[in-house]
Amino acid sequence: MKVSYNWIKDYLDIDMPVEKVGEILTDTGLEVEGIEKIQSIEGGLEGLVVGLVKTAEKHPNADKLKVTTVDVGNGEDLHIVCGAPNVTAGQKVIVATVGTTLYPTNGEPFAIKKGKIRGEVSMGMICAEDEIGIGTDHDGIVVLAEDTPIGKAVKEVYKMEDDYMIEIGLTPNRSDAIGHVGVAKDLAAALTIHHSFTGSVQTPDVSAFAVDNHDLEIPVTVEDTEACPRYAGVSIKGVTIKESPEWLQNRLKAIGVRPISNIVDITNFVLHELGQPLHAFDADEIKGGKVVVKTLPQDSVFVSLDEQERKLNEEDLMICNADSEGMCIAGVFGGIHSGVTDKTTNIFLESACFHPIRTRRTATRHNLRTDAAQRFEKGVDPNNTVYALKRAALLIKELAGGEIASEIVDIYPEKVKRAEIVLTYRNLNRLVGMEIPRPTVKQILAALEIEVVGETDEALTVKVGTNRADVLREADVIEEVLRIYGFNNVPIPTTLNYSLIFSEGIRPDEIRNLVSDYLASVGFNEMMGTSITDSDYYDSEEKGLVRLMNSLNANLDVMRKNMLFSGLEAIHNNQNYQNENLRLFEFGKTYCTYSRDDQNHYLEGDHLTVFITGETIEENWRTAKAKSSFFDLKGLVNNLLARLGITRFQTQYIESDSMAYGLQYKQGKRDLVDFGLVSPKIAKKLGVKGEVFYADFNWNNVFEALKSSKLYVKDIPKYPSSRRDLALLLDKDVQFGQIEQIALKTGKNVLSSVGLFDIYEDEAKIGKGKKSYAVSFVFQDERKTMTDKEIDKIMQKLIQQYERQLGASLR
Repeated sequence: MKVSYNWIKDYLDIDMPVEKVGEILTDTGLEVEGIEKIQSIEGGLEGLVVGLVKTAEKHPNADKLKVTTVDVGNGEDLHIVCGAPNVTAGQKVIVATVGTTLYPTNGEPFAIKKGKIRGEVSMGMICAEDEIGIGTDHDGIVVLAEDTPIGKAVKEVYKMEDDYMIEIGLTPNRSDAIGHVGVAKDLAAALTIHHSFTGSVQTPDVSAFAVDNHDLEIPVTVEDTEACPRYAGVSIKGVTIKESPEWLQNRLKAIGVRPISNIVDITNFVLHELGQPLHAFDADEIKGGKVVVKTLPQDSVFVSLDEQERKLNEEDLMICNADSEGMCIAGVFGGIHSGVTDKTTNIFLESACFHPIRTRRTATRHNLRTDAAQRFEKGVDPNNTVYALKRAALLIKELAGGEIASEIVDIYPEKVKRAEIVLTYRNLNRLVGMEIPRPTVKQILAALEIEVVGETDEALTVKVGTNRADVLREADVIEEVLRIYGFNNVPIPTTLNYSLIFSEGIRPDEIRNLVSDYLASVGFNEMMGTSITDSDYYDSEEKGLVRLMNSLNANLDVMRKNMLFSGLEAIHNNQNYQNENLRLFEFGKTYCTYSRDDQNHYLEGDHLTVFITGETIEENWRTAKAKSSFFDLKGLVNNLLARLGITRFQTQYIESDSMAYGLQYKQGKRDLVDFGLVSPKIAKKLGVKGEVFYADFNWNNVFEALKSSKLYVKDIPKYPSSRRDLALLLDKDVQFGQIEQIALKTGKNVLSSVGLFDIYEDEAKIGKGKKSYAVSFVFQDERKTMTDKEIDKIMQKLIQQYERQLGASLR
């Protein structure tokens, strides 16, 4: 949120460096993220001085130029060549001396240099409006009043006042600080407690509000009082639409709001002053002369102010006319036909309180993150609605003329009362971690306008204003006291107490950290994806999806059933920033629903996902670049399981809608991990370029396998190993995993490893549908040196098993 320092000083009589103000606001919980100097006129008229034209003679070499001598108050007259037709001796003018940078209304800034114009020396420039950015007139130079002192800085003549834009990282719970007055009150509270400030915040006076006549009464009906707890409005007739005065424009410009017209600017001004959004309707465009606050049927069409045709949700609250035609999306955005235009003469001014959650859903659904919507989301003060309405109405009368032509319509069926809370000193001191003096506590509460209505030796009973929507419990009041007292004033303990806890078994957090450290050590980055995703990623007939009942975003409407899509989204976003060689992993949860005993049940699963895409070896002078492959992923999966001590599992080939091809590792009925190539169709759907290899570990099953896994310490082998190779002619659908499983079962304890070192396919030489695997077998007995006869006997058994189970033959 952006606030103006000068604007704050309109309500608070202070004079201190803006940097100090930023520190104080940050200490009170309004974290200042940046401070920027703002000039109402670019350049701030720096370097410009008042000069007296002493002479103005015709240029000897140019008919339209004059050579002048100008006194700028430094004791030395300047010779300046001027082309303005209205320059004459005796004028007080604006002079840009050599070295001054000018910021024209149109065009780029430029510096004034000493030079010659048609042979005559020119030591500066006599300026027109558009040349210094104060207007658009270029017909002649600016002529100042005769009594303007020579040599005076022009910025002082125009009463230029630098401002500072303070950017605050406003948290969602600070509904009390969504306007300049709220920020000023927080600042005043801190100054009162810590800086002996004795003043107070001067809020705008609305006592002058009065109804002039009843010529434009517009009745209001609220059909949905849950979505609109309070609605107020008033009619003003005979207004004149024009530019806002300079002071109002400067206030809005200082916080980055573009001035439009006096009526619109006033509604924006009050929004940023009091935190209360307003909306001005052209009263003559309200059909039937009546306002109805209601919802419209699903998919009703509404054309908004930006000329976009929007289909409404049945939950969207609308401000309608007597014909039930939408004029405005309540609290979010106006309509194209009902807003104020240059021809408007009569207005209906709205000030309301809309339900925070309903407003947020509507704003998110239509992608309209307006200033008004953001304030309603945080929760505006329902008891400030009419005050803000009167403030705006008085400003409109002052700046646009007109008459207040109706009584204030105020529909407020259930008045929101102030929360009454008991604050005990014991709990205050316990949560803060120190004892705050009781007089200081009372002083802070008074500074925050939190009324003490009861007191005992042990506690205070307080009433909290409805502007603090989040302060509803004792802990909330304690937080308010602490942030004004100052978190920095709470001493840091010098001792640390702890107790030793003995734990048996495997600790999940330690295993997760072990895996994370391993993956990071081999070049992976950890990512965190959202658990809420888009149902469009799944088939329309997908079963088991957990759908959100009240989604805040139309594109985030289900809980993720797998973690594939969140990973692909991360890859897509990285590729958009030219990060194409990616190795990512994520620990997270998946969600699904299933039916049992005619009831729906929900299941959460813990998973670890791994993604590899792009190049595993980038191009360099020693090695050629190499693309990621399935075997890079397989090696990682095997090493990771081995690192956890899980080395025995069954392997099977898999294909699915999401995986073009891959493998699955199982232990009995437990699926440990599925890994392979992500379906190119799915990758393309999410805008991902290139191949993506993906592994999905069922972390619950991995952890169960880990519990039954045991690590053994073995001596370094004393006896040598022996290797044998076989060239097996097989059907193409036979997988190496089948060969490995048969070998390990047959070789038992003396077969230490099985490897595949060559694959050969050639229909002309080995036949159609055939392939040749070159497989290595390493034998080692820990008790003795194995003889060739023993090894050959096992090899014969292997050959027989391959022939019988796989239909293999030797090449």
